[in-house]
Parts: sequence; structure tokens; C-alpha cells
Amino acid sequence: MAEATGVSKATVQRLWSANGIKPHVTRTFKLSNDKNFETKFWDVIGLYLNPPDRALVLCCDEKSQCQALERTQPGFPVMRGYSRTQTHDYKRNGAVTLFAALSYLDGKIFHQTAARHTHRQWLPFLKQLDRDTPSDLTLRLIADNYATHKHAKVKSWIQWRNQRHRKTHGCDTTASRCTSPPPPVRG
Repeated sequence: MAEATGVSKATVQRLWSANGIKPHVTRTFKLSNDKNFETKFWDVIGLYLNPPDRALVLCCDEKSQCQALERTQPGFPVMRGYSRTQTHDYKRNGAVTLFAALSYLDGKIFHQTAARHTHRQWLPFLKQLDRDTPSDLTLRLIADNYATHKHAKVKSWIQWRNQRHRKTHGCDTTASRCTSPPPPVRG
């Protein structure tokens, strides 16, 4: 570019830096091939921008294969003029899965670790969310299409929880509308 415009490389670099231009950085994206993607997209945006009354919207996901590492020796304590130290080598203690749910309104993060990331571990996390959140709120969970989130046992538990919630908080389960509508299973 410098050669083509007749300016120095330093001038090009200063202009790029001043304008936040990074031609070496590439960003990628992938469009969904889900036929219902646009409907789901606007549904999720709607939950964030205008959550239902008496509902708690949580964005849920898992991070699998988190390395449980431990340094082979303790570091030296921080002393005046010296920063904290740590050894270069470590001991592997296996891998864990981190389940997390973010409440975007207040930034609270609910979390749990498990040895694996199947529906058998996801379901106890959902039950923990149920225990850790106010019982008078419906839970609206936003999750990706991972099979763990859509397993029959997970869907069955969510349906049971919603029915229990409707009965406990005065909603008629036969009515078409409820004052606290049940949370959809996102996927």
C-alpha cells in the first residue's frame, strides 16, 4: 500500500493504527441452515429486550474439556519489588466441564462443574438453577442446539417444572394464557 500511494510504510502504519484498521485480522461467521433460524433469532432478541413479567432470562452453555492443571511447586510469595512467580511445569488432573448460566440483567453467573457433558450432568445443573433462583419466577433458558439440551429427559423435567410452577403460582394449566407463561425450550 505504501508503494502504491507513494508514502512510507510508517505513514501507512500510523494511518491504520489511528483508524483501527487491521488488514491482517480475519473474522469469520457461519450462517445457520435452520429453517426456523429467523423466528428463533427474533424470539431470543425479544426475550433479552422485553422479558416477560416475573421471568428470569438466562443464557446457558457449557465449556467442555477444561484442563484441571496444578503447578508442580508453589510459587514464591509476592514481595516488594518482586512479582508473583510460578513454575513452568504443571501436573494434569484431568478435564472437567463447566456449565454456566448468565443472568444478563444483573450479571450474575450460575455455574457447576461435572466430569462429562451429557444430559445426565446437564439435568442436575438445571435442577440447581431451579433451587438457586426465586421460585415465583419462570425460568427462560436460552441455549444452543446441542443434543444435551434437547434430550427427552431434559424436556420432560422442564415440562414438569413448568407445570409445577403454574400450579404453585396460580396459573390455570388448561388455559391458553397464563399470568406466568412457561419457558420455551430453546434450541
